[in-house]
Amino acid sequence: MLHFERWKIVLIALLTLAGVLFTAPNFLPKEALTGVPSYLPHKQINLGLDLRGGSYLLLQVETAGLNKDRLQTQVNDVRRVLRDEKLLYTGLGVKGETVTVRITNAEDVARATKAIEGLANTVSGSLLSGNIGLKDITVTASGNLITIQNTEAAIQARAQSAIQQSMEIVRRRVDEMGTTEPVIQQQGSDRILVQVPGLDDPQRLIAILGQTAKMNFRLVDTSTTAQQALATHKVPAGSEVLYMADNPEIPILVKRRVMVGGDSLVDAQPGFDSRSGEPIVNFRFDTTGGRIFGEVTRDNVGKPFAIVLDNTVISAPVIREAIMGGSGQISGNFTVQQANDLAVLLRSGALPVPLKVMEQRTVGASLGADSIRAGIIASIIGSLAVVIFMMATYGLFGVFANVALIVNVFLIMGALSVLQATLTLPGIAGIILTIGTAVDANVLIYERIREELRAGKTAIAALDAGYNRALAPIVDANVTHFISAAVLYELGSGPVRGFAVTLAIGVVTSVFTAVTVNRLIVSTWVRRARPKTIVL
Repeated sequence: MLHFERWKIVLIALLTLAGVLFTAPNFLPKEALTGVPSYLPHKQINLGLDLRGGSYLLLQVETAGLNKDRLQTQVNDVRRVLRDEKLLYTGLGVKGETVTVRITNAEDVARATKAIEGLANTVSGSLLSGNIGLKDITVTASGNLITIQNTEAAIQARAQSAIQQSMEIVRRRVDEMGTTEPVIQQQGSDRILVQVPGLDDPQRLIAILGQTAKMNFRLVDTSTTAQQALATHKVPAGSEVLYMADNPEIPILVKRRVMVGGDSLVDAQPGFDSRSGEPIVNFRFDTTGGRIFGEVTRDNVGKPFAIVLDNTVISAPVIREAIMGGSGQISGNFTVQQANDLAVLLRSGALPVPLKVMEQRTVGASLGADSIRAGIIASIIGSLAVVIFMMATYGLFGVFANVALIVNVFLIMGALSVLQATLTLPGIAGIILTIGTAVDANVLIYERIREELRAGKTAIAALDAGYNRALAPIVDANVTHFISAAVLYELGSGPVRGFAVTLAIGVVTSVFTAVTVNRLIVSTWVRRARPKTIVL
């Protein structure tokens, strides 16, 4: 057990050296690492919100309007189906939480019902939800009146889908802001937790995440002015009055029909107008959107069209010529920051539902620095206590254990740097706990050696038996620790996961240093000192 082959010694030395090298960047300022080649260790441990400072948001996903939007879509679908079947009808529209339509001829009710039932889709779900195979609508006929209603399973599935989609879009928007290691996760059934370390401007974060960013291109209704429509309370059918984003007092009469939707956008980048030098946003459509946009601008040269974002008109330019390239630009008296934020919103896509800020907090950098300082002090005190205890109890062998403990700390820090894990205050607690429990294995080994010495064995035989017989209990104990860390990571969230990550890494490195590094140190000492007796 005390014999080491040369390749094992080299491997242990390389792993220890790697731990030191990957830990080293954490002791250098970020500016000093900018010129370091990429093939050399240059990554630092990411600090969480509680250590680095930053912004915290709790968002409520407003799913109440989903069913209303779905009902309006179903009205259009029913209209299309009945027209395809050449059936006469009246009174098609939304009534409460249902869509109703009255079929003119009684003999056509059965055919109309069957055609509308063809609009039903299968609800997506899981074995746990029990929604597999269920239809998303129910169609009932009473006389000439047909009623279409969304099932509860469909409403729930649509709400959950909207939450997941919102989380992905929130993640894309935060990533586009250039932040490092944001925490974005679902909390409860309809809330999203957002933590952005290092971001000290929560209002900008709220502005970017709070916008639905539903963008579309529509024609301006020139049959009358918006002022006349408002004065006479007679808005032309198929149109609505919206207001300019940069001047809410200016109304614009816009047609409801969307010519090109924002879902056709494939890219949006901030830039500057080549003539005026003002900030703009350059956009580009996909192939289909570019073709439709080209046809619309070709057929409406000389007419104004509106670029609408969340029911607000960003710009309403006049179409001077057909735009056939599938790209264009948006101008609207933007600042550089506003142009950049709008590009971020358009690139990340529109939220399926609005998000409401339920809670917001800003953790100052000074508070994070205080937490780091307190964590370092606690680590030093804990480490010194362990070092003194081991030396006082086991003498020279305590020194060996302390050397292995130092290697263990370097391995933990190096692993956190390589994995780019986020270190939080509970994570520091996990490291301190690991330091305290890392010597448990050494205590088991040394106490076993004492028992073997009491039994009359020689020094070499006692050492060999101590390491051999203590291995199984050490592995068993640390496997249970690792399982606990895995459960905490799987079931926990936020700070709990940070604690679980450092604890799991610490368990692995502790076993390695206690069973391998410490044993190599003792083996080297035995070969050189050749002791006749051992004092423990």
